[in-house]
Amino acid sequence: MTESSCPHISQPRIRVSRVQPGDPPFRIVEIDGEVIGEARTVTDVLEAAAAFGITVHDLDDPDAVRWVGGDKFTWTTR
Repeated sequence: MTESSCPHISQPRIRVSRVQPGDPPFRIVEIDGEVIGEARTVTDVLEAAAAFGITVHDLDDPDAVRWVGGDKFTWTTR
């Protein structure tokens, strides 16, 4: 059984990719599987979520946000 066919495993609506090099560095934000833009701060992620009617109460909740390649404090390349 794959993850997508298992009904009890939830996928967060928000996915934040690993940090991309840039000036300043940024992370790609997806909502419901659609790329909606770039975030340079955690505030950008919250504003993007709000624009889609999503209220995030806990940025550390894996059912709310999936952070790839770091967490809410990771905004620079290594």
